[in-house]
Amino acid sequence: MKKLLFVPLLIASLLAAIPAFAADGIAVIDMRNAVLATQVAQDAFKALEEETEYAANIERATLLQTERQAIAEKLQKDAETLSQEEITDMQRDIQEKGKDIEFIVGKVQAKQSETADKVFRDLNPSLQKILSELIAAKEVKLLLGRENILFADTALDLTDDVTSMLDVAAANGADNN
Repeated sequence: MKKLLFVPLLIASLLAAIPAFAADGIAVIDMRNAVLATQVAQDAFKALEEETEYAANIERATLLQTERQAIAEKLQKDAETLSQEEITDMQRDIQEKGKDIEFIVGKVQAKQSETADKVFRDLNPSLQKILSELIAAKEVKLLLGRENILFADTALDLTDDVTSMLDVAAANGADNN
């Protein structure tokens, strides 16, 4: 009976000690969020939204979705009074519009991904420098990506620090140009 009580107490005491032990020299970062939350990234995505082709694709996808929804609602509402041919035509229209929407959304997502990649490439030198400085300043011995972590105390997260420092570096870079 004493052994049965000893094991849970041992596990509980080890788990209680882990956060204090683990926090020393360990940090977590979400580099994607750190970069995409910067003013540089926000400006890049705002510029993307203002591009004629991108805006036209968004507008076209929205229009197609509205048309598709209207056909689907009409089909549902009038299904009993429509001929089989009309139903088939409406279903085909819904499918065609769905394929068109998927194609346009793919183009939009590709452009967003391209923009994000460019921001990452542009900010990478600053990001690497800032990470090195933070690792040294905070005496980090192990830096983990947030995507691989199930739980981390927010005190261990460097993401906001990196975002702020990238914004400062970008502002200083703009001032020096």
